[in-house]
Amino acid sequence: MSRIRAVLTALLLNVIAIPAFAADLVMVEEPGCPWCAKWERELGAIYPKTPEGQFAPLRKVQLHDLRKKNGPDSLGMTLDRPVMFTPTFLLIEDGVELARIQGYPGEDFFWGLLEQILIENTSYSAPVDTKVAPEQITN
Repeated sequence: MSRIRAVLTALLLNVIAIPAFAADLVMVEEPGCPWCAKWERELGAIYPKTPEGQFAPLRKVQLHDLRKKNGPDSLGMTLDRPVMFTPTFLLIEDGVELARIQGYPGEDFFWGLLEQILIENTSYSAPVDTKVAPEQITN
């Protein structure tokens, strides 16, 4: 009986721990875009595994779909201004653009920019780094 109770408790805790998706990160891309391909090679596989990727899941959209007559509306988005460059990363919440990153500045800069727009525009909190530098250890 206690084993069943333990399993049920574990299942309940897993259900409670499911993160609520507050926002989406929409990547606007187009075929042949070298910077889109670079982002895909460097970050595409790891993005969903990161705290940012879990908070703002990635959705990809083709630039030509946004440029259609009712493009953003048909995709369920209201944009501040047209997308001109690929890749462009749109932070979307409830169908409304909150912020954007135009272009792909490389892996190191991308994470900093993404964290900044998430913190400034959503309820996202950056994970706390729990590592202690050796010089911080005292006897």
